[in-house]
Amino acid sequence: MLSRVRDRTCAHNNAGFVSRSRVLSSLKIYYYKLFACLYGLAGHCCDVTMVNSSWTFNHIKQIWKCPTAEIVYPPCNVTNFLAVPLQPDAAKREMSIVSIGQFRPEKDHTLQLRVLAEFLRVCPDTVRERVKLHFVGSCRNAGDEARVVALRRTVEELQLSQHVVFHLNAPFSELLKVCEDGTIGIHSMWNEHFGIGVVECMAAGLITVAHDSGGPKADIVVDWKAGRTGYLGSTPETYVKALLDIVNLTDADRSALRKRARDSVCRFTDEVFDREFGAALEPLLRPRRRA
Repeated sequence: MLSRVRDRTCAHNNAGFVSRSRVLSSLKIYYYKLFACLYGLAGHCCDVTMVNSSWTFNHIKQIWKCPTAEIVYPPCNVTNFLAVPLQPDAAKREMSIVSIGQFRPEKDHTLQLRVLAEFLRVCPDTVRERVKLHFVGSCRNAGDEARVVALRRTVEELQLSQHVVFHLNAPFSELLKVCEDGTIGIHSMWNEHFGIGVVECMAAGLITVAHDSGGPKADIVVDWKAGRTGYLGSTPETYVKALLDIVNLTDADRSALRKRARDSVCRFTDEVFDREFGAALEPLLRPRRRA
């Protein structure tokens, strides 16, 4: 976050009127540094520190200057996603790209639309006519609904109406069906601390392209059993390259990648969370000896 303010980059959490002002940007940096100092002082009062990813671990270690912290991945109930049957891609009517996530500004759905527009421009004709991007997510409030309206407007501007489908506040059964019919999962949030939506895509058998930052880069889309579990991107160009790589994979290679990705999510189950959470708390629960 500090880097965005320092570079004066306009973002959902760094308003344009701030990023355009050298004075306001400097004041915001001092504010964040003061807050980080107080945050670190509070952190030193903790007997046990747990963080939800390697990225968060490094972030907390830098700010808190704490000697140790336990990485405990969030519990991901992937049972239903792992039960999604894997259909051969050749048997699917569409080549569906699935995006799972609330319509919050930090999810950067607009980046996904820009990726889609560029991908359609360069992909083979036989692929282009079958491509659909499915947005599956909820709207929490009027702000989210306004973002959906803006996204629909962007769809029209980029001439993507035939290639984008919105599933707003869809029931869980509809999400599972979209995943079953899908081929690729896409995620575009910068520096997400963990990334449960990425785990869900991988568990459902979607070949996933996640943002090259945060928890997805550090912990989720990593090699498993000496093989790739997905792809990473940060710009429309790198996302498109990943999508083209997936399109060009053989059926056997896609199947192997999906299996590795599915196997890898065993690290993030409820059972693993229960065990690791208990182990992290064990020093606090151990009876203390009387002097």
